[in-house]
Amino acid sequence: MTQVPPSDSEIQAADEPREKSDTFEQAYQLVQALRNEIQRVVIGQQTVVEQVLLALIARGHVLIEGVPGLGKTLLVRTLAQCFGGRFARIQFTPDLMPSDVTGHAMFNMKTQEFEIRKGPAFTNLLLADEINRAPAKTQAALLEVMQEGQITIEGTSHPVDAPFMVLATQNPIEQEGTYPLPEAELDRFMLKVLIQYPEAKDEETMLLQLGKNSDEKPVRQLIKPTHVLSLQKIAQQITVDPAIVEYIVKIVRATRNWPGVSRGAGPRASIALLNGARAYALMNNDRYVTPDDVKAVVLPALRHRLLLAAELEIEGVSVDQVLQDISKSVPAPRK
Repeated sequence: MTQVPPSDSEIQAADEPREKSDTFEQAYQLVQALRNEIQRVVIGQQTVVEQVLLALIARGHVLIEGVPGLGKTLLVRTLAQCFGGRFARIQFTPDLMPSDVTGHAMFNMKTQEFEIRKGPAFTNLLLADEINRAPAKTQAALLEVMQEGQITIEGTSHPVDAPFMVLATQNPIEQEGTYPLPEAELDRFMLKVLIQYPEAKDEETMLLQLGKNSDEKPVRQLIKPTHVLSLQKIAQQITVDPAIVEYIVKIVRATRNWPGVSRGAGPRASIALLNGARAYALMNNDRYVTPDDVKAVVLPALRHRLLLAAELEIEGVSVDQVLQDISKSVPAPRK
């Protein structure tokens, strides 16, 4: 059954004087409505849709890895339309310059003054398509805005509108003419999401809908950007027991001395796990973070932060397999 999204009057900021349970319930219903609306347009890929929504609620950025043609641009555009946000897409190429991303100062001959021309990064959702096709200096143009929510042009900092999220894509197969992402930038992505080929039934549904596109209703704007900020605030207020925090730290620290792991996850991984678990709890109507909420986020939050030793790669062991073993080895709190 399709859920009816709450009206503007029903979506209140988290700091308004309301019953906490009512606010949480409305937030949960809203997230469900957003998920349903996106999946009405993006056929299949439920896990990808959920993880992108999770990152938005947790104020994180997403690195999406998958072959071309799987609907990554459609997903990001649909998400932006659902909350009335601005969407920009940058095709990363070897000749792309940092100023093509952030903007630059230009001298105006009429006014005899320099004017700031803001780049496409001044948006709500930024799709950095095939980010690994641009050299490191261009990739690094996103470091400041991903961490600080601002862009510095000619010594002056300009904040970007909130909510802001970078969704970068890369092709896992074609490596010719690509540049590996710097570790500092990889670490700033909260999640690494793997997008696979659709299931057979989903692909059939896509083909059957091709002739019906003209009759389809456009994507509905369910909320405003300010409501997304309220969702983010509500997620941050979800209760986390100290035992859960200790559990998260144990998982992350286990990656640093696990056999066959050359480089483990840093402290930013612990933050990503905590924020991701809170967002996952909200998306599943849990008012408290549970060990299962943490386990659900381990793979997307940590898979891009580990570097395996050569012997494991030769044996064909994947990062996800190592993380699954680590998750099983760390005992979850029982209370």
